[in-house]
Amino acid sequence: MATPTAAKREPATEPGVRGPGKLRKWFASAWPSALVLVGILIVWELAVEILGISEFVLAKPSEFIAETWQSRELLAAATWVTTQEIVYGFLISVAVGIALAVLIARFNWLYRAIYPLIVLFQVVPKVALAPIFILWFGYELTPKLLLVVVIAFFPITLNMLVGLRSIDQDLLLLMRSVGATRNQILTRIQIPTSLPYLFAGMRIAITLAVIGAVVAEFAGASDGLGYLIQFASTQLDTPLMFSALIVVSLLGLVLYYGMSLVELVLARTFPHIRDAEQ
Repeated sequence: MATPTAAKREPATEPGVRGPGKLRKWFASAWPSALVLVGILIVWELAVEILGISEFVLAKPSEFIAETWQSRELLAAATWVTTQEIVYGFLISVAVGIALAVLIARFNWLYRAIYPLIVLFQVVPKVALAPIFILWFGYELTPKLLLVVVIAFFPITLNMLVGLRSIDQDLLLLMRSVGATRNQILTRIQIPTSLPYLFAGMRIAITLAVIGAVVAEFAGASDGLGYLIQFASTQLDTPLMFSALIVVSLLGLVLYYGMSLVELVLARTFPHIRDAEQ
């Protein structure tokens, strides 16, 4: 015979609803943006046609969409080159950003010594660094990776450092009262607590990595989407220039949401990430 207590323990919602619910929520939030984008393209197409603007000045959406299809092999090859630069540079940025944040949080003297220099380095115009890296390391992959790293590591370091320093003071006192060392506090409390902040920084960094790769290709490259944009502009090939620009933008969008997907998958393993999403 079921007791009232047992009846109360029955789950109020069915298990597994959260996943489909999130998917429906994503589609519900995506379609207004898609609708606005289609409206902008229609207005753009009509405005260029009615005003009689030359394609050398502003290409119609129909023109650069057709150009994207016609030059799909060229764009695909350039996209592959740029994607490698972005992904490799981003992974190095994550490693550098996490290492700096952990070291600065672990050693107070490093915070006082290094953090102001990191901020100072961040305000240096990165476009000015691109030709310097080209001069030092040539036109291969190394200078492009360096530029991506110097642009993308800062939000990772800053966000994770905020997370490492946002530990609950009562919990910190409790850990110290039971004799926990600073390394134990760092690994068992501070790093898990900082994971939501870390992923927020990584989402910002992946978009900055796209900018860094394109800027590096502007400075000196023989392939890639940035090189293709620059080449098309010198040839007055506006449709190809817009096609490459659209592909860069879509690439950044895919990488951003790919990073969000990685965060969602890892949230099943690390409860601190899951708790931050709720």
